[in-house]
Amino acid sequence: MKATFHPVWKQVTPELAQEIVAFWKQHNAIGDQAVANARAEQAVCVARDDAGQLCGVGTAIVKVLPRLRQPMYYYRQFFAKALRGQHQELAFYQACKQVLQTYNQSLAQAEGLGILLEIENAKIAHAYNQAIVPGFEAVFIGYSPRGLQLRVAYFEDAILLTPAPIRMQALPGGRAATR
Repeated sequence: MKATFHPVWKQVTPELAQEIVAFWKQHNAIGDQAVANARAEQAVCVARDDAGQLCGVGTAIVKVLPRLRQPMYYYRQFFAKALRGQHQELAFYQACKQVLQTYNQSLAQAEGLGILLEIENAKIAHAYNQAIVPGFEAVFIGYSPRGLQLRVAYFEDAILLTPAPIRMQALPGGRAATR
């Protein structure tokens, strides 16, 4: 199956949001309706099969990792089983990255420096075992609290922003630690 990719960043209609939520529900991807509704609004691109049916969704939301202290687009993508293994993952990710980069460059003040990925798929994590994977260009930066690979792909010409404030976390005994 060869899918076509369609940018929808900041253009998700109520009808498309419903279609995305139904897609996730059909594929048991997101069980919580409120989470699915919120994430549908974060769609960057959708993939459609030859019949025009939704077969993939990429979403992003701006997050700041405490260690980086810089805003990044936390990116997720989900494909229907029929699209998996068809070598579309990287091309779809690259299309989404380009949409986010173009949008970000159109802003007076950058919203993010690039994409933050938490690699949940064990096969992909195993295949991407280099610190920097050619073509993927996402740099390994460590592991998430869930034990998953964290990678960052910076946008072209990304410039550091003022560091986000360090959040303090209380430790036993009344001491404070930074994260």
